[in-house]
Amino acid sequence: MKIGLGIMSGSSASQVVSETQRAKSAGFSSVWFSNIFGFDALTACCLAGVSVPDVDIGTFVVPIYTRHPLTMAQQAMSVQDTCSGRFSLGIGLSHQVVIETMMGIDFKKPASTMREYLGAMTPLLCDGAVSFNGQVYQVNAMLERPEGFVAPKVLVAALGATMLEIAGTMADGTATWMTGVSTLANHIVPSISAAANKAERPVPQVVAGLPICVTSDPNKAREKAGSIFSIYGTLPSYRAMLDREGAAGPGDVALVGSADEVNQGLRDLKSAGVTTFVAAPFGSSSELEETTNLLVNFSG
Repeated sequence: MKIGLGIMSGSSASQVVSETQRAKSAGFSSVWFSNIFGFDALTACCLAGVSVPDVDIGTFVVPIYTRHPLTMAQQAMSVQDTCSGRFSLGIGLSHQVVIETMMGIDFKKPASTMREYLGAMTPLLCDGAVSFNGQVYQVNAMLERPEGFVAPKVLVAALGATMLEIAGTMADGTATWMTGVSTLANHIVPSISAAANKAERPVPQVVAGLPICVTSDPNKAREKAGSIFSIYGTLPSYRAMLDREGAAGPGDVALVGSADEVNQGLRDLKSAGVTTFVAAPFGSSSELEETTNLLVNFSG
């Protein structure tokens, strides 16, 4: 299992580059940019890719509703070329409250929208052309790709059964957030793997993100995680995964405890079938230092 670092995109180009450089210097194998506030995640990946060599870069994740499949394919192609083939495109539906309330975009039929989106975007990335006519998207276009271009891996944020079937059948894997190890082992990995196998696709990547803290006071750390990440306990898709895990809130699925306990948590994720762990470290400066040291030295 590889270890990556989740990065908020920040508010400036210099911050994007400095955070990526810091992650590489610390020893992380990949950096993953969220697309919540601040810098656009795909732009951040371009900046990081051109400025910092020898570290894998990905989005975690970009909502599809705000970008047409052709636009997303163009941007992903550009980022992949800038990153010299080190880019993974993580995309997702986001949430109804975000898409409808914040952006004023209709969120109806999310699963079928994702299925059509991949049907239109993937051929553009893989073949440079598409003729797709669905109920949501009609895309007839070509892309002039760089010589020798290899499409980036496409990861679909998927938690429910239908989305996991789509991810396993039509993408290279999934990206999960705030999903506990039991749910990953007994729901996420088996579901997406079965879909990929049925479609005769390669074993899917499972990129899983969780808060993490090496600490001598786990109760306090879990309370802190519950406060910092409280919003994820209220969004329906994450709430469903927390309920499946038997967790009251985000603090209950965070990897928290002594170095030995957190290391065991990482080994459990690896055993569950996670291929890349995206760390979201939190805590005091000393706890962050201990957590980083454990992560970059994890050997499974």
